[in-house]
Amino acid sequence: MASMTIARPASTEYAPFYAGYVNEVPEGDLLAHLERQGRETAALLRRITEPKSQHRYAPGKWTIREVVGHMIDAERVFTYRAMSFARGETSALPSFDENAWAMTSNAGERPLKDLLDELAAVRSATLALFRGFSDKEFARSGTASNNHITVRALAYIVAGHEKHHVKILRERYGVENQP
Repeated sequence: MASMTIARPASTEYAPFYAGYVNEVPEGDLLAHLERQGRETAALLRRITEPKSQHRYAPGKWTIREVVGHMIDAERVFTYRAMSFARGETSALPSFDENAWAMTSNAGERPLKDLLDELAAVRSATLALFRGFSDKEFARSGTASNNHITVRALAYIVAGHEKHHVKILRERYGVENQP
């Protein structure tokens, strides 16, 4: 699909919990932003050494690998919801417990390079999915985690969620200080 503008969702299109993610997304072409963000995040994370990728900034917190695993899982969940509602799904979709998923995920045992390759593949699939949606599909909505949400809001949440975790990686894990 040619270049398209995905309108910023109104605050009534998502649960208040997601406002921070949506508000983090800059004005402009969302798809171009998602593409650029994916490249920038990959470049930042590829500078992390394997030993550093096992770092936790505090006891009980996720390792860098587990954060990347969570970013992968969450983007898949958000895009599944977007696809479901774009296709007219009327059933409510369940929430997911990111902490329970992280505990049962093997992200902490996988090489960081493998996780980064998967993150790039997921972002590529996200872009392909969103590029295929029409304005009508972006305006559709459904219920996820017991809250009303639009497809358009989910697209913005994908971008805002990644930005949120990159900020945490920089501020709490010292990722930018890598060689």
